[in-house]
Parts: sequence; structure tokens; C-alpha cells
Amino acid sequence: MPVELPECIKCMHYYITYDPGKPHGCRAMGFKSRRMPALVVYAASGLVCQLFTLKIRPGSTGKGEKGG
Repeated sequence: MPVELPECIKCMHYYITYDPGKPHGCRAMGFKSRRMPALVVYAASGLVCQLFTLKIRPGSTGKGEKGG
């Protein structure tokens, strides 16, 4: 049964680094990686990331892409 990992791009802790060798970063866990942080966390601990926090965009209504 495959595990569903959170999408790091949608997390408020995710950021793009300036390091070409490690382009993905997680501010909550304090690391940079070549792979998405959720994959690194799962590979190291066997657990789904517990610090994922959905990114809230300004002007978002919370009703989906179209706003309605």
C-alpha cells in the first residue's frame, strides 16, 4: 500500500535554495536536499512529515482554484 506524502511545494516551510546541488529546503527542519524534503523525511524515519503546514496565499478564499 503506497504512502501518500504531502506536497512540499504547498507547505509554508518549503523554499527554493540558491544551491544548485541542493535546490529544495525545509525551514521547519533546517535542511537542504537534492530531493523533496518530504521524501527525505520519509526515507530517514519511515514517517510522513509531521510539520507540513498548508501555505495560505493572500486573497485566497479557501474555495478552490476558481473561488467558487
